[in-house]
Amino acid sequence: MIFKFASNNTGCTHAAENRTKVGAKADFLFNFLPKRATTQLAHEGFRVRFYSAPVLAGELVEAQESHSLIRLQKQLSKIDLLILDDLSYLSFSKRQSELLFQVISDRSELASLIISTNLEFSKWVDFFGDPMLTAALVDRVTHRAHILNMNGDSYRLRESKARNTVVAQN
Repeated sequence: MIFKFASNNTGCTHAAENRTKVGAKADFLFNFLPKRATTQLAHEGFRVRFYSAPVLAGELVEAQESHSLIRLQKQLSKIDLLILDDLSYLSFSKRQSELLFQVISDRSELASLIISTNLEFSKWVDFFGDPMLTAALVDRVTHRAHILNMNGDSYRLRESKARNTVVAQN
């Protein structure tokens, strides 16, 4: 999980940072903490938006095709914390990669970002496709970021194994 906090003009740190989680064990933290944080931050007046990365990539392409990309980009720029989940499960087209890069790059020093991924940074090129774009993206995402590297079984797998053990004992 990468947490990157942006500072506002007064020098105060927002209540959110860029966060990237790496590893299956982070599933619990990523599914619980951002949802809890989203609720808490919203109560404190922060604007928070949760997206699956493939969904956001699709929405960006649709907005570009319907000539409403600038409007969507403005909406995203007003969000204090953008949470991107599932960054590693699906590959992106060149256009999707470029549009996601633009959103993440635009937020780099201005607003906060949380990214969830199960892949180490060296493998991001596998789903973004372009090595130079990927290197620039990783550079922006990791600059002044908190990176939580978590390995091990996912909480879903643990729960499934526990349920199957109980069923087998009965």
